[in-house]
Amino acid sequence: MPKTGQSIQFRHHLYDKEWDVYGIDQFYENNKELYGSSKDTFYNNLLEHYFSNHEHFYGQDFYKDWLFTPFKKDSEDFGELEGCVEESEIRETVQGAEMEFICIFYSYGYPDHYFVCLTDADPNNPTVYSTDHENYFGEIENEGKLEKFLDRYMTKEEFSEVVKEYLERKFGK
Repeated sequence: MPKTGQSIQFRHHLYDKEWDVYGIDQFYENNKELYGSSKDTFYNNLLEHYFSNHEHFYGQDFYKDWLFTPFKKDSEDFGELEGCVEESEIRETVQGAEMEFICIFYSYGYPDHYFVCLTDADPNNPTVYSTDHENYFGEIENEGKLEKFLDRYMTKEEFSEVVKEYLERKFGK
């Protein structure tokens, strides 16, 4: 059985199903000749751009896999939450033997960090928690099991369909 977090990986950014087509107008303007001559190539380039490894903000969540072990003695971040929140307060929301985490996503929205506990009782489908940098770990929400949590994100095909519908509605083409 894998340790929680070790098998969680994504090769690209994730866009939730409520995504608001950030940046599509600009992408279209920069590539409208291609849109007119070869829509297939246009959409392939669009997917390559939006799902590539970049830090441009388009409303996506970024995959991360950094450990956060603020209560583990001798760890790099031991004591980082000291004076902000107590381990017992985190335990009121987070289930796990040890309060050791792996951040799986961050975003520029609210909340801006999603993480799982490394000692979750169900390492194959751990509970996802959220927090925000404004009150890091001071406010934690249970976002549900990872499998259900991931349902909020679009596949590349769904993303492409959203963009196609938007561009056809906007430009009538």
